[in-house]
Amino acid sequence: MITVKLNKRDFEYDIHSLVKAFYPREEVRVRCEEQTEEAILKISVFYEENRIRSVILDAEGKLLLDGASPIRQDMDRIEIKNVLKKLLYSQMKKLTGTSLPWGDLTGIRPTRIPMNLLEGGYEDAQILSLLEQEYLVSHQKAALALSIAKRERALLEKIDARSGYSLYVGIPFCPSICLYCSFSSSPISMWKNRVDEYLEALFREMAASKAYFQDKRLQTVYIGGGTPTTLTPDQLDRLLGQIEKNFDLSHVLEYTVEAGRPDSITREKLQVLRKHGISRISINPQTMNQKTLDVIGRIHTVERIRESFMLARELGFDNINMDLIVGLPLEGEAEVKRTLEQIGELDPESVTVHSLALKRATRLNLMKDLYQDISFENSDRIMDLCAASNASRGLYPYYLYRQKNMAGNYENVGYAREGAEGVYNILIMEEIQSILALGAGASTKIVTGPSPCRIERIENVKDIQNYIERIDEMILRKRKIYEYTTDHDARTPLL
Repeated sequence: MITVKLNKRDFEYDIHSLVKAFYPREEVRVRCEEQTEEAILKISVFYEENRIRSVILDAEGKLLLDGASPIRQDMDRIEIKNVLKKLLYSQMKKLTGTSLPWGDLTGIRPTRIPMNLLEGGYEDAQILSLLEQEYLVSHQKAALALSIAKRERALLEKIDARSGYSLYVGIPFCPSICLYCSFSSSPISMWKNRVDEYLEALFREMAASKAYFQDKRLQTVYIGGGTPTTLTPDQLDRLLGQIEKNFDLSHVLEYTVEAGRPDSITREKLQVLRKHGISRISINPQTMNQKTLDVIGRIHTVERIRESFMLARELGFDNINMDLIVGLPLEGEAEVKRTLEQIGELDPESVTVHSLALKRATRLNLMKDLYQDISFENSDRIMDLCAASNASRGLYPYYLYRQKNMAGNYENVGYAREGAEGVYNILIMEEIQSILALGAGASTKIVTGPSPCRIERIENVKDIQNYIERIDEMILRKRKIYEYTTDHDARTPLL
């Protein structure tokens, strides 16, 4: 364990994220009060009138580091935060002898910085210098962030932020729950006889919510979960029919359905998707190594992945994404290379490379004693291998985001051929357009006002049973927040 004591409450999230990035397997506690737990490091952060000081002791109370950085009275909150993070980063680097590829950045959207600088008229060299000098980002990651920011800007030109919106529909069922999963999904076997109840609640929410954006144009639709293709062909047909009944799809630029688990895909289900004009699907292997699939709880074979992909091709799907995860248990460079070679043979239009994130709600953490001897490897070489493999097939990086507790402190990157990018993926990260989200665990975002915009979030309960029983409450919650957002702040009209 590592403890951090503050003399006032401020920047707790950033402190926790930064220390955790250097010590991913240690519990980190950030508090204002005294902490008596045994700890390998005891850090004290003092906010003083003209400086920030950080003192680090070892488990026996021996002084390891004592440093301070000056602050000025005219500094704003963001500037003070950056001073603190830079100080902590330099101390963590001294203690561990390592540096982080993303420097002291702790947010999930590192491309936001170069995006804002591009909007401000900065030149490429200035942006790279600022990322490297101010935020201590490696040159390689700075260049990646800048290139993706440029591509995102070009892709977002087709999006109408003011008069457009996106739709997300959540289907919270999966064939099984993976070892690393933290989503609010449940095994379909537990709900097989009650899926129709969930769909009826979802359809009620859909019908009640359609009026909120009736004067806007729906531009992207994303059906996720969970695994939407755990539904039967009839249920899938009814779901897509209800979307067509309640929403005008005539302006939709992209319609994506997660067919993520190969073991949930059948010819009949894919035919239903084709019938309803789905333009983009995901078939997600995560790895093409059978031993790893067995360890992480994927109840399908490598051969089933190939069969599902080829079936989708046979039925005419020409925009298929495949998700991969690096840093999976027992996988190193050789295993990742094998996966990339086999994915290359299938030749999907886009590949999303995720770095494993060890979140609190996963079985890896909830039962971590069972998995303490399992290795999780990620490195510059592995990430470079992924980039080179995708580049060799004409796929370029077009969106990027980060999560807490990622293996190696790396990132998730979407690669795609020109014209096959997942625009919804960018929208969910950049938050420039309202997203109406329906279903258990779904989070609606209402974007209001001119830049800088304000975002109102409307959260649905995650538990499926609660969602079904409290659907009227979910509907009322949306209506109240929507009405408040649009009627009580004339200065920030709905985009």
